[in-house]
Amino acid sequence: MQSAADTLVHQYLDACWLEKGLSDNSLEAYRRDLTAFADWLGQSRGVSLLNCSDADLNAYLAWRYQQKFNGRSTARFLSAVRGLFQYLLRENRISVDPSARIEMPKLGKPLPKAMSESDVEKLLAAPDTDDPIGLRDRAMLELLYACGLRVTELVSVTTHDVNLRQGVVRLLGKGSKERLVPMGEEAMVWLQRYIREARPLLLKSPDDPILFPSNRGEQMTRQTFWYRIKHHVQVAGINAAVSPHTLRHAFATHLLNHGADLRVVQLLLGHSDLSTTQIYTHVAKHRLQALHKQHHPRG
Repeated sequence: MQSAADTLVHQYLDACWLEKGLSDNSLEAYRRDLTAFADWLGQSRGVSLLNCSDADLNAYLAWRYQQKFNGRSTARFLSAVRGLFQYLLRENRISVDPSARIEMPKLGKPLPKAMSESDVEKLLAAPDTDDPIGLRDRAMLELLYACGLRVTELVSVTTHDVNLRQGVVRLLGKGSKERLVPMGEEAMVWLQRYIREARPLLLKSPDDPILFPSNRGEQMTRQTFWYRIKHHVQVAGINAAVSPHTLRHAFATHLLNHGADLRVVQLLLGHSDLSTTQIYTHVAKHRLQALHKQHHPRG
């Protein structure tokens, strides 16, 4: 049976989805944060979300500090709890917002870990392309690097999203924002070969639009692809920690190194704010002014 706190959180997240278009991953993170907070309030302070005070919230923040939660995790929690209390205030469920005077932690922007172009080449060459799974992985890695995709975008791509004639892929990013990204010739070559030789062997149904099915013929999860990258990193003999997001960082950094304008990179990455993209200028060697196809190392 759903508790009163669960119901409040559920109603708030429904409102978030409608008003802000938050991704499923963000909504799930908010749900975990708010549910944990509600549980702590009941167990440690004997209060609910509806009668939480600023003292209760500060006590919880102090507890998080003692438990060594990092600043980014706490900033995400505060974003969720502020939104919740503002929602409850609008709905006349509370008369005072206990988070109103709580300051957000100041976070420095860590530099993204960028792979060298030679390490990217090693990783892309790691899958055994004589095997259908290996050919699928090669096509996925090529597309991930060529387009700077988020891993959720990659595993969600369907055949309807790919236009091989025009050389572009349509993506639905954060906040349900759609963008078109050029794939580059190298990625298109591998994608065409994969679609022709391997994809039919992996699908359960020939009519399924999933572009990259798992070995069970279903849509691949983000976690599964992360494990596939981990495997190929070992095969390639790369000692650095590499995740799907590392290739997105490499995409942006290498574009800037090879001549792309910062605003072009912003559009390709799907960033709504240029300041989010500007972090890549700290790891890029040059400021550039050109398009993806002309300057991407595999364009």
